Amino acid sequence: MVVTSLEDRPVAGRQPRRWGGLFAVVWLVYLLQPVHTAWTSPDVGTGARVLALTALGAFAVGFAVFFGWLRAVRSAGPVVARPVVAGALVAGVLLLVLAEPAAGEDVLVGYVYLGVAAVMGLPLREALFTVAGLVFSAIGLGYGLPGWQPQWDFLPELLLACFAAYGVDQVLLRNVELTRAREQIVELAISRERERLARDVHDILGHSLTVITVKSELVGRLLEDAGPERARVEVAEIEQLARGALADVRATVAGTREVSLAGELVAARRALASAGIEAELPGSVEAAPAAHRELFAWTLREGITNVVRHSAARHCAVRWDTACLEVVDDGRGIGVTAAGTGLAGLRARAEAAGAVLESGPVPGGGFRLRLVVA
Repeated sequence: MVVTSLEDRPVAGRQPRRWGGLFAVVWLVYLLQPVHTAWTSPDVGTGARVLALTALGAFAVGFAVFFGWLRAVRSAGPVVARPVVAGALVAGVLLLVLAEPAAGEDVLVGYVYLGVAAVMGLPLREALFTVAGLVFSAIGLGYGLPGWQPQWDFLPELLLACFAAYGVDQVLLRNVELTRAREQIVELAISRERERLARDVHDILGHSLTVITVKSELVGRLLEDAGPERARVEVAEIEQLARGALADVRATVAGTREVSLAGELVAARRALASAGIEAELPGSVEAAPAAHRELFAWTLREGITNVVRHSAARHCAVRWDTACLEVVDDGRGIGVTAAGTGLAGLRARAEAAGAVLESGPVPGGGFRLRLVVA
């Protein structure tokens, strides 16, 4: 599977932003109690009644806007601007004070909204202090203001609303973490897919272009020495190699290409012969472990490519058994720059399969590439 973009995926943080304001509006139904009291109270003048209704209306609109904003901010991360939350709480208290002459003790319903705002908008310690202040205020006002009663029966409603708000807040934060984790997983998958494509294309084109280069040089010599007939045969093989490389690249991009150890063995024999390197190769793939033949094939391809391209060797030997594959030549080896991409990609393949790849000079001259499987 090729993962190409993050744009087509649903983002978990978008739904709370869409429904945050509507969710707050539903909760505003509880403000109907102080509104009804302010509207129907017989002992309240018109000015106080209008002021109370205006203050409660402003409180409702402000809470809906604030709560929608708060959910949107929470959907993006755990950080909320404390001055904004504190300012909203102070403004809410002032509006309730303005509504109190007409609505009386029913304005304490607004404490539920203030508690929810504190729990969802402030750090836990500060939120607890705020809720405690609301609780003591509700009780103290019942004893201190004429015509009020201590609101003991109101406390369970306030605390339940605060606990519920805390739960909603934690769900929002967990959704944010889940969304970020999903994005990281997708980005990692994209990165791995790009690395796989780069590694496969390098291995495919590196080998094919190396053989094409060697054969092209051979064609030039044949035109001078052996005549056009032999050169025509080599040109046909070059064309076949180029077409095969193009097909391999297309299959790699489509994610359908697999390498065959038997096919790589034939290709290795052909490449070494074209380069004029004496080859000592296994006669079959039977001794290679079936579970690791694809990894053996990639290792053989990379090893032969480096021998032909970099080693200037006269002899190359390939050996394998159920636990190991070796490609050994008597040339000068490969430099650090030449070894970079190909061997790094092959080492990544080996590590992914739980195998170990070793490379380096051998005593007496030459270079060895060795793969050990578990």
